[in-house]
Amino acid sequence: MKDEAALFLRKAGHALRAAEMLLAANDPETAVGRAYYCMLHTAQALLREQNIRFRKHSSVHSAFGQHFAKTALIDPKFHRWLLDSSDDRIRGDYDTECVIEEESASLRIEQAKEFLQTARQWLEVQK
Repeated sequence: MKDEAALFLRKAGHALRAAEMLLAANDPETAVGRAYYCMLHTAQALLREQNIRFRKHSSVHSAFGQHFAKTALIDPKFHRWLLDSSDDRIRGDYDTECVIEEESASLRIEQAKEFLQTARQWLEVQK
C-alpha cells in the first residue's frame, strides 16, 4: 500500500473514532459529519492507491464513483453512502433547523466502519 493511502486510512480511523465519541456524547449532528469524513478519507485512500488526486470533495465523490463504483472494484453501495453522508454533513453543519436523530447518526457510523474495513481489505489484496 502506498504511503499516501495509508495516511488517509489513518485519518479515516481517527474520524470514525471521533464520530463514535460524539454520538456517545449525544451530539448526532456533529457525529454524522465525522462519519462523512471517515468515508471521504477512505475514498481518498483508494484513489491515491491508483495515483488519482483531488482536493475538492465533489471531485473525490465523482472520481470514486467513476473508478471504483462504476467498475465494481468496490461495491457501488459505498459510493451512495458517501454521497448520502455528505448531504447529512452539510445539513448537520449548516441547517439551523436540522435534527439528525441518534439512529441516523448510528447508521452512518456503521456504514463508515464497513466502508473503511472493506477499503483496508481491498488495499491488502492489491499488494
